[in-house]
Amino acid sequence: MTRHAHSVQNVQADSPKPRYRLRLFVAGNEPNCAKAKAMLARLCDTYLRDDCQVSIVDVLQDYQTAIECQVMVVPALIVEWPPPVRSILGSLTDEDTVLAALGLMKEGNEP
Repeated sequence: MTRHAHSVQNVQADSPKPRYRLRLFVAGNEPNCAKAKAMLARLCDTYLRDDCQVSIVDVLQDYQTAIECQVMVVPALIVEWPPPVRSILGSLTDEDTVLAALGLMKEGNEP
């Protein structure tokens, strides 16, 4: 079986290694997966800027990676770095939950 390339959004080439490494598992353009991709892009632009690397795995094209990562539900966001590894399931519409998983807080919130 041939592995399909993952979509990867890299930080700028001359920037230091990103502090966040994220992997989003989706199933094609299913509505919740499209929402998750859009929400993750917005959160990265707003809170992480050039400090993250995002790879998107479409399980319809590369189910083997999903099996290896033990992903049974999509959309699923895996925060691979910084440790510990964390998973968030769903369309990522609960911004506070995603930020908490990343160890970030909205401005004005207590840690």
